[in-house]
Amino acid sequence: MNELLVEATRGGAVESVHPVSVAVTDTDGRLLADSRHPALVSFWRSAAKPFQAMPLVEDGAADQFGFGDEELALTCASHSSEPAHLAVVDRMLARIGLGEDALACGPHEPLDANVARDVIRQGTTLTPRWSNCSGKHAGMLALARHNGWPTAGYEKRGHPLQERVEQTVAHWTGVAPSDLLHAVDGCTVVCFGLPLTGMATAYARFGASSEPAAARLRQAMMTHPHLVAGTGRFCTELMSALPGKIVAKVGAEGVYSAALPAQGVGIALKVEDGDSRVAPVALYAVLCQLLPVLGMETTPLAALAHRGTVSTLNTRGEVTGAVRAAGSLRFLV
Repeated sequence: MNELLVEATRGGAVESVHPVSVAVTDTDGRLLADSRHPALVSFWRSAAKPFQAMPLVEDGAADQFGFGDEELALTCASHSSEPAHLAVVDRMLARIGLGEDALACGPHEPLDANVARDVIRQGTTLTPRWSNCSGKHAGMLALARHNGWPTAGYEKRGHPLQERVEQTVAHWTGVAPSDLLHAVDGCTVVCFGLPLTGMATAYARFGASSEPAAARLRQAMMTHPHLVAGTGRFCTELMSALPGKIVAKVGAEGVYSAALPAQGVGIALKVEDGDSRVAPVALYAVLCQLLPVLGMETTPLAALAHRGTVSTLNTRGEVTGAVRAAGSLRFLV
């Protein structure tokens, strides 16, 4: 079967099937491997964050406000609102000279279940800094201040900041601005729709690029994987298990993107029904199949085997089934 699926089982039977479209490309956009619909157009969601952060470095705003690797990692993050994440957000805002009321993102329940429980137990009032996207927003505010643009409305289409980001996305993906779809992300910022092949190409280029901004952001993400996601999150686990060998970033609605820098390879996938629960399972399966073909060591993936088959539990904590990958990629070279 030359297509990738993720199955959910119950009692030994397949209860549901989640089709996965995948594009694996090189820096020229050449398709190396795929599944189902590699040119599927989808919104990139938070997997676009490294490219939304690129102008922050390119324009000199990161240097102006003294942002180091920790701040840059958080601009690319979908963080879990752990204390380390909130501390970096607070530091960024202080350096910009703005309060969290300037953040256009709204609060939501922390992505980490333990943090979410602590919030409820302690009666914490959630504010915009708790958003998993607050680092991205703080970075955008810094860019606006640096360029003398209004901070009000920085998240909206038509604002010069979002026009600058659109140019960056077009440059790295190879998709013309006129061909990009536009919508509003969950955090209120403009999000972009484009083919999976364009997403994969952008990540291949991001991983291999010697351009200073790309190199700084890539290094920041790989040096501080915990800031990119958080405890028990797959982005963090993956970059920790393969240090310096992979950059990975999740997006909502079943999107994942990754780069293998030394190989100049980019990966983009979309769980077609949007089930984000199964996206890590899909990416793990892609890597298990892809790394041997590229001549990469697969031993580190053994530490992440729990991502390949995830047990499902009932309300008593008893195992009732599993979520697991089935099928395979189609290799074109």
